[in-house]
Amino acid sequence: MMNHIKIITLSLVMILPMLLSAQEQKIYDPTADATKDIAEAVEAAQKANKHAFLQIGGNWCPWCIKFHNFVHDNEELNSFMENNFEVVKVNYDQNNRQEELLAELEFPQRFGFPVFVILDASGKRIHTQNSAFLEKDKSYDKDKILRFLKNWSPTALDPASYKK
Repeated sequence: MMNHIKIITLSLVMILPMLLSAQEQKIYDPTADATKDIAEAVEAAQKANKHAFLQIGGNWCPWCIKFHNFVHDNEELNSFMENNFEVVKVNYDQNNRQEELLAELEFPQRFGFPVFVILDASGKRIHTQNSAFLEKDKSYDKDKILRFLKNWSPTALDPASYKK
């Protein structure tokens, strides 16, 4: 009986810091100038033949953190994202609702958070994605995410991709 208590205690001591750090993970910068960051991403996208990928959400949003980690931890998704998109994490919280920016993006917050907006290399909004359609059970679905990313990649929208 004493060994069971020691094992349980030791397990909790080892697991608790991981759980706490996961909850404290900050991927959004509440002090960032989103408009400036987006302009820089669009400029970089033009130079690299990419699109800008806006992940709008906040550190308060567990699904936002979950999406970031899911893509970051999957080599195929992470690589595809890096090769095709300039990513900007746009912070949305009680202190900064980004009202003017979100109005310019045609109110993507209507889908909840996280929400993804894709801009072409000229900065034009070409797609808004409700992240709920990329979920599976209590996480995300790799195949759905990859299909979404491929469908909105520069190659997918390049007319030369469809010429025989």
